[in-house]
Amino acid sequence: MGEKKLMLGNEAIARGLWEAGVKVASAYPGTPSTEISENLVQYKDDLYCEWAPNEKVAAEVAFGASVAGVRSFACMKMVGYNVAADPVYSAAYSGVGRGMVLTVADDPGLYSSQNEQDTRAVSRAAQIPVLEPSDSQEAKDFTKLAYEISEKYDKPVVVRTTTRLAHSQGIVELCDREEIEDKVYETNIAKNVMLPANAIKRHVIVEEMMEKLSEDACSMDINRMEIRDTKVGFITSGIPYLYIREAMPEASTLKLGLVHPLPRKLIEEFASKVDRVIVFEELMPVIEEQVKSWGIECDGKNIFTKIGEYSANMIRERVLGQKLDITPETNVPNRPPILCPGCPHRSTFWALKRLKLHVAGDIGCYTLGAVAPLSTIETCLCMGSSISSLHGMGKAKGEDYIKNWVSVIGDSTFMHTGVNSLMNMVYNQSHGTVIILDNRITAMTGHQDNPATGKTLMGETVPAIDFEKFCHGIGIENVFTVNALDQAAMMETIKREVKADHLSVIVAKSPCALIKEARTKKKCVPLPEKCVHCGACTRPGCPALTKNSDGTISIDATMCNGCGLCRQLCRFDAIKEVE
Repeated sequence: MGEKKLMLGNEAIARGLWEAGVKVASAYPGTPSTEISENLVQYKDDLYCEWAPNEKVAAEVAFGASVAGVRSFACMKMVGYNVAADPVYSAAYSGVGRGMVLTVADDPGLYSSQNEQDTRAVSRAAQIPVLEPSDSQEAKDFTKLAYEISEKYDKPVVVRTTTRLAHSQGIVELCDREEIEDKVYETNIAKNVMLPANAIKRHVIVEEMMEKLSEDACSMDINRMEIRDTKVGFITSGIPYLYIREAMPEASTLKLGLVHPLPRKLIEEFASKVDRVIVFEELMPVIEEQVKSWGIECDGKNIFTKIGEYSANMIRERVLGQKLDITPETNVPNRPPILCPGCPHRSTFWALKRLKLHVAGDIGCYTLGAVAPLSTIETCLCMGSSISSLHGMGKAKGEDYIKNWVSVIGDSTFMHTGVNSLMNMVYNQSHGTVIILDNRITAMTGHQDNPATGKTLMGETVPAIDFEKFCHGIGIENVFTVNALDQAAMMETIKREVKADHLSVIVAKSPCALIKEARTKKKCVPLPEKCVHCGACTRPGCPALTKNSDGTISIDATMCNGCGLCRQLCRFDAIKEVE
């Protein structure tokens, strides 16, 4: 007790879970939430934590542990909250046993996501309380408080973070672990079984509890008025509070730690003390709309945007009217993200490009197959959607139409929701070609394990899902495993299967180039005397290759992973492999 440490917001949440006496935690990795579970595993002597196949499963695991009588946790990013919505909405009705908390990480600015969804709006619809910390210390403290609220008001509670909080560091005061006695399970069918007759009665209780929490929130320390200059008063929460303190330290603020339900009486009191009320909240006008519905005049989205991250400069410009010279340097070259040197996905995409096929894509590193020079992926909606999209295309336009298309999905994404989509193709008698990019890891979020890798978050070795056996087990006869780095074999297999009148799965198997244990000891070296300057080796866009002024190429030995794609593409043997 009393020791202080510099911590990321995600690291502080993990510490808060341990201090709160949590015993079961389940998550699916998703930036910017991933490091919570990665830090939580250091406390595995006191709790159990796991990677779940998807967020729905993670929420259901947490619910089951809560009903059994221990404090539980589930973690995800905001788009994963959609996947978890089914159990979460119902858990709001049934309530909890011991405390159940979810951390949901939003991504204002779209640093690593496909939309800017606002968790507060979803939680409001689900009748789930939401806490929002502003710094690492609050991230830890609010996580612990969330369990007290969950147990007092018999509800799951969300701790909402954003990219800026998750990946920023702050000083955190550490405390000892609180040993929470397990709650004895008691059969309560009326509470825990959400049949319509039970659910309609529980809905009444949900509304009563949310009303009580709203009233109690007016006296909670995490919701506080800071009265200074009364000309302007900001209502805010989370990271935006820090921007206000930086840009207008003299302004009055109402800092909300509980952003749903809102403390109405406290907000009305604050509004009566200041001349002008401004709601400063990123993304949707969740707070602003409720404040206005109570007859309180305020500014908000008429001044600020609904899009992207906020900043102190935004306040200076739009409230103080300061002209800011923040013109970016125009000579800086554009550096779009690309696949790593030696990435097996590059080889697969290049085969697809050479075959001039359209690609329904999915969520993962391989989504970069949509950008130049690969430019093959033409659709990408959400996790698991590539297979369902291919199925829909076939049903819309016929089997001949999708002989020009393939579905591409990663191994972890296939485990997440691709399995359901593939079963749908089998059940509804679709033809088409599905390519599973099996790089043996969940690479995009930082190399987490999944059911196909044979390892758990706790470090245990377990049976790995065998994609060929799985596909055969659901009734697919044509399943082929191909070395993703073997360009000729990939070309031949894909070309054959897209023309066939059946459903086929191609497992493009080769480990991620960044898995240390899987790295080849070989390198590719150019032979300038044999080079005819055709440039074929550079076309897939490997960043290890550079075209020289004389038309020959150079290969950066520090970047080359020895995948051999450039060597396979050279018809003049101008690239050789060396140990």
